[in-house]
Amino acid sequence: MDKKMVSVFWTLIVTLVVFVLLIYVGGNLMGIERLMTGENPILRFVFVIVGLLIAFAIYFFSRENKIWEVGTRQVVWMAIGAALYAVFSWLFNGTVFVVPSLSQVALRPAIAIPMFFGYAFGPVVGFFTGAVGNMFGDALTGFGLSPQWSIGNGLVGFIAGLALLAKDKKKSMDTVLWVSGALALLTVVVYFLNRAMPNMLFYDVANNIFGDATITLFAGLSIIVGFVLVLIVRFAFGKNVDIATAVTWGMLGNILGIGFAAISDIWINGFSPAAAIVGEFLPAAGPNLIFAAILVPLLVVAYAAVQRQSGR
Repeated sequence: MDKKMVSVFWTLIVTLVVFVLLIYVGGNLMGIERLMTGENPILRFVFVIVGLLIAFAIYFFSRENKIWEVGTRQVVWMAIGAALYAVFSWLFNGTVFVVPSLSQVALRPAIAIPMFFGYAFGPVVGFFTGAVGNMFGDALTGFGLSPQWSIGNGLVGFIAGLALLAKDKKKSMDTVLWVSGALALLTVVVYFLNRAMPNMLFYDVANNIFGDATITLFAGLSIIVGFVLVLIVRFAFGKNVDIATAVTWGMLGNILGIGFAAISDIWINGFSPAAAIVGEFLPAAGPNLIFAAILVPLLVVAYAAVQRQSGR
C-alpha cells in the first residue's frame, strides 16, 4: 500500500478502535453507564463498519488526488477538531435545547465544526472530527453511545471535504444544490404524509405518558428553511467561492450523513422508514442545516483572516 492508503486506512481503523474501547471496555467491562450503548450493539457496529467502508471506497476511487494525504498537520487538526466538536456537542446535546422528535435529538450548532474542518483540511480530517468528536461528546453528555450516529456525523465532515475533489467548484455547487434540494423536498413530502408521527420526548404530566403529541411543523419544515438559507449564502457570497462551496457541500454532507444514521435505525431500533425520516432525520438534519448556513461562513471567514495574518 502507498503512503496515502496507509494513512487513510489507519485513520479509519483508529476511529473503529476508539469506538470499541469506549463501548466494550468502558461500557461493558468497566460498567460505566454513560459509555454503554443501546440494544443490538453488534448491529450498531455493523453499520459502523458499513460507514467506514463507504469512506474507504470513496477514497479508493479517487486515491490519486492529493486531498487524501495525511501528515502531521492533518493529525493535529484531527485532534483539535474532534476535541472542539466533543466539547461543543456536550454543551448543546440535550442540555440546552431539545428538538421534538422520535428519539433524543438536540439543537447542535457544533455541526458546523466537522463541516468546516472537512472543507478546510480534507475529508479524512472531517471524518475523524465528526465521528470521534461526536462519540466523546455523547460520552460527556451521558445519554449513552450510538456509534452509528457518530459515524453519520463523521460522514458529514467527510462529504464536506469532498468539495476539494471538484475541479470546477461552481459547477459542483450547482450539482450539489440540485441533489440536496431534491432530497430535502422528498423528506418533507414524507413528513406531510406522516403528520401523526409521535413526539416521544413530549411528556404529558396530566396523563403520565410520553408521545402524546406529534412532530412539530418546525421540525418537519426546518430542512427546507435550511436549504433556503444555503441558497441565500450561495448567491450572496457568489464571489467568495470558499464560503459558498463550504456551505453547499456541508449541506450535502449533513443530508447524507444524518440520513445514513437515521436509516440505520430502521434495522437497529425497528423503526419504519417513515418514522426514521420524520421522527429522526428531519428533527436532526433540518436544524443542523440552519446552523450550517449561519456558522460555516463565519468559520471560513475567520480562518481566512488567520491565514492572511500568518502570511500563508
